[in-house]
This record gives sequence, C-alpha cells and structure tokens, in this order.
Amino acid sequence: MSGALEITPIADGDIDDVIALWTRCGLTRPWNDPHADIALARETPSSDVLIGRLNGRIVATAMVGSDGHRGYVYYVAVEPDLQGAGIGREIMEAAETWLKTKGCPKVHVLVRSANTEAMAFYERLGFAVDDALLMGKRF
Repeated sequence: MSGALEITPIADGDIDDVIALWTRCGLTRPWNDPHADIALARETPSSDVLIGRLNGRIVATAMVGSDGHRGYVYYVAVEPDLQGAGIGREIMEAAETWLKTKGCPKVHVLVRSANTEAMAFYERLGFAVDDALLMGKRF
C-alpha cells in the first residue's frame, strides 16, 4: 500500500463506486437497496457514510449512525486485494471518531454468525460479543 488513506463523507459522485465495492465485498443483499441505504444515512446528522480513498481510488467504507445512546457501524468494506493492509482498522478508527463526536459511549457492529473472518477482525479491534440477543422481524 502506498500513500495515505484519505477519509471523507460520501459525495454524490461516489455512490456507484461505493456500491460496486460493497458488491465485491459481498455486503449487498437482494432485500436491501444500497442506494436507499446510502440516501437514508445521508438524510440526517446522526448518520453518514465514510469513504476511504487511496491514491484517489475508493478502497474502504463504513456507514455510521447513532440512536442517541449507542453508535452503529454497517457496510464496513475494504477492497479485497487490499485486505490485511490496515485499511479496515483505519476506516473503523474514523467511524469510532465520528461516533464519539456525536456523544456515543458505545459502538455496535452486526456480523453474520457465519462470517468468522469479520468476527476475528472486530475482536482484534477490541470488540467482544455482548450478552444480548438481537431479534428481528421483517415487514
């Protein structure tokens, strides 16, 4: 990896490249519209999408949001050919900094139980499994 990672909020012209990165990283799902997810994250000051550029190329993302009590991070992506180079750590540090500026005392990430590589990544960053059960209901 050469150059420094430049991290900024997403701009209109970044959306297609971000969604392409999410697709390459296996983060998109047929039941979630990534365009709508990005639009929703950009609508309020309590959420955003951070992007990391390396030499002008979008190579990382993290969607951040706060519910007023805790922060959440979604769509954490690093270009597959650059994974393991510290970029994931950098984008997560930026996400945590963003959340801290919003007054969040805690951050959560949701990881699919089969994604052991992601779990190991978050554990290296100091995350641990909470004594809580996430329950959901689709409408």
